[in-house]
Amino acid sequence: MSQERFPRGKTAIVSSATYGIGEAPGLTSLDLAVRASVQALSAVGLAPADVDGLFIGLPDDYLSGLSFTEYLGISPRLTDNNRTGGSSFQTHAIHAALALDAGLCDVALIAYGSNQRSGAGKLVSSMRPSPYEGPYRLARPVGGYALAASRYAARYGLKKEQLGAVAIAARQWAQKNPDAFMREPLSMEEYLASRMVCDPFSVRDCCLVTDGAAAVVMVRADRARDLAARPAYLLGGAAAAWHKDITNMPDLTVTAASLSGPRAMALAGVAPRDIDVVELYDAFTLNTILFLEDLGFCAKGEGAAFVEGGRIAPGGELPVNTNGGGLSCVHPGMYGLFTMVEAAQQLAGSAGERQVPGAKLALAHGNGGELSSQATLVLGVEDTI
Repeated sequence: MSQERFPRGKTAIVSSATYGIGEAPGLTSLDLAVRASVQALSAVGLAPADVDGLFIGLPDDYLSGLSFTEYLGISPRLTDNNRTGGSSFQTHAIHAALALDAGLCDVALIAYGSNQRSGAGKLVSSMRPSPYEGPYRLARPVGGYALAASRYAARYGLKKEQLGAVAIAARQWAQKNPDAFMREPLSMEEYLASRMVCDPFSVRDCCLVTDGAAAVVMVRADRARDLAARPAYLLGGAAAAWHKDITNMPDLTVTAASLSGPRAMALAGVAPRDIDVVELYDAFTLNTILFLEDLGFCAKGEGAAFVEGGRIAPGGELPVNTNGGGLSCVHPGMYGLFTMVEAAQQLAGSAGERQVPGAKLALAHGNGGELSSQATLVLGVEDTI
């Protein structure tokens, strides 16, 4: 087995931004990504022309690296359009760290945007059924995740109220975030009465359908201190995948986060107990439970009980999805980059009312496909290096 090497603490996110969260009619996905990017760059005194490492993957443009380059009239030395679904952006950060450390680029921009809500008006998935699945007409992607939830319930037990605890915690965090799309109070009674979509998921178990864009700027550590007061240093990152279609998932109750998480934390030199804030890709309420288990915050089969009693809500012992997550803040087709933005802002101390006091270590986890691709980043402030 090869020994993994990672430039621990040698690169950092120095700026992050979001744009158009909720509804942004009249703007294309590219427009949105550009606006978030320019905002993130200008916040640290950089211009688009400074970007020589571009990492982007728009939902409606498989040549988005070229489109973005043309739009801004820049000439990056390195362009990465890797697509693994919602985990793409964590993999972009890993690639950016390696490229920066190797001197292949000096300013790396990771960007995403989607006008899914104002354009299509519904969740758009790039997943297409295999010839073997097609005749059964499984709803995508909700049907795949519902299968996983049903299997989890059969093996470990799963109360509807436990899924509800995830949705309610996300909403409580969103109420502290002025940019979140859905901030109305959500009670357990309202959750239990919500419209069923795909058993056992009701509409409140499913991610939002929004517009929105996000961007982060990464540089080497020696430059980060000059650009930002509190950079978010990338301490470790890892990715893993072992299927595409849900029917080929080896075990519907275990995701490849069980590989990416421990590897990322080992590279960072930290354990789950050290993490102050956790940002997870919560496309569905089940995701939060599975990822908390697979990343090591609790044992397999204990995640449903773990989220009860407000443990992951504001004031709980483990702050999870502090912006409101994909369930209540934003979900424009792919959410992974927004976990990185929120993690960086928490470490920068700029999260306002939702700020986790004294946050020094943050985890940002992305998920792609039908629990298919998993990627994990560990970020920390300077004194964690």
